[in-house]
Amino acid sequence: MKRVVAKMRKGATKLEVAQALRLMECRKLEARFVNHPDGCMVVAEGEVKDLSWLEGLAGVEEVVETKSAFPLASRDVRATPTTVSLAPGVQIGGGEVAVIAGPCAVEDRDQILTTAESVKASGAKALRGGAYKPRTNPYSFQGLGSEGVSLLEEARSLTGLPIVTEVMAPEDVEWLLPHVDVFQVGSRNMQNFSLLKTLGRVDKPVLLKRGMMATIDEWLQAAEYVLAGGNSNVILCERGIRCFEKRTRNVLDLSAVPLIKSLSHLPIVVDPSHGTGCRNLVPSMSLAAIAAGADGLIIEVHPNPEKALSDGDQSLTLSEFALLMESVRQLASVLPGRVKEEVLCSSASVA
Repeated sequence: MKRVVAKMRKGATKLEVAQALRLMECRKLEARFVNHPDGCMVVAEGEVKDLSWLEGLAGVEEVVETKSAFPLASRDVRATPTTVSLAPGVQIGGGEVAVIAGPCAVEDRDQILTTAESVKASGAKALRGGAYKPRTNPYSFQGLGSEGVSLLEEARSLTGLPIVTEVMAPEDVEWLLPHVDVFQVGSRNMQNFSLLKTLGRVDKPVLLKRGMMATIDEWLQAAEYVLAGGNSNVILCERGIRCFEKRTRNVLDLSAVPLIKSLSHLPIVVDPSHGTGCRNLVPSMSLAAIAAGADGLIIEVHPNPEKALSDGDQSLTLSEFALLMESVRQLASVLPGRVKEEVLCSSASVA
């Protein structure tokens, strides 16, 4: 099945957009309007032999025909890589290696503030921390909820780091919206389509983790749900897939990085913490991810991993993270296409 994307010019009138929609529907194409910062688009599906009638319409800048199941995420529709801004001066994509770091879960005030100050000093660009924790075992620590969100906000005020936290249900998006900088969609929720549709209607970045048993195409089609809702700020996150191997928590699929780069314009980061489940494997897999072309990393860090309430085995200590960041800085500085001046300076002071 072919898909047609009509890119409307910036400033196209509502009448011009409506005309494109109506003419597509008259030709028995299933068409929908998608809002986009670069100019709105009309996406249609169906068999079309001649597109000259569409290319000549008032308000239409370009018409793209694609067989991709994820047209808005594909390079067919957008050839240049997308850069997603997390906060003023903080972005994913564009050649800089950005590292998001912090504990798996917010446990208490001292833990999150200590971690935030330390990872900022080591060069992290954003702070991760789970306020709501989806756990396989219902009796495991489930997070502090709204109290955890308040502690993350305090850490942001202290350090200036934008905060990344997981959202688990559509009804949580509205109340979290004023408090967080990036919504994380976890592996278990990658195909929670109601949640993805809701996130498509907000104007904040979405970090979309790959499902533990998801194919690349399924992952990109999940991203398409957010893009089709009008939110173009999607960051993909490779976090490992389930396999028969028992020595690691998951199998970290680093081949996904260059493959995604060839298929999609969306930025991609790698989570070697969940990808391996082993603290001693995180540094080497982090460097391998950067060498593979990842736009960034998301690393679990804890002041005392042995006492962590979740994922202690895969969490780096504060000093281990500082050493990793120095290695990341050195590697990124010699790779072609990377930003040299601002690459993760480990001597950055705490804001």
